[in-house]
Amino acid sequence: MHNLFYTATGGLVLVLEALSVAIITLGVAIAIVLYLVQGRRVASHAAYIDFRHRVGRSIILGLDLLIAADIIKTVLVQESVTSLVALGVIVLIRAFLSLTLFVEVEGTLPWRAAARREERD
Repeated sequence: MHNLFYTATGGLVLVLEALSVAIITLGVAIAIVLYLVQGRRVASHAAYIDFRHRVGRSIILGLDLLIAADIIKTVLVQESVTSLVALGVIVLIRAFLSLTLFVEVEGTLPWRAAARREERD
């Protein structure tokens, strides 16, 4: 039973990692196609801004899934202090990347995004 749990957990980690790569890859591919289509109809700067938003959102989602996979892998599979410290560093780096990407895409901090959307509406 113990081995089955670790095998299933390892499989879940692989699925999350593969899903994150697929989301980033598909998100970038879709953003490129939409940029090429939209670039012909809309001003090139507006199309470029939309392209950056789409790519940024797919990267943020992919990073979130990679963080989830790392947490599962470290906590459930690799139970050592060294792996927990490594996880902490990885999560901090990826969280910083997600935060900076969010600010780049949305133009505001995450906790201020809802207020900014309400101002626009």
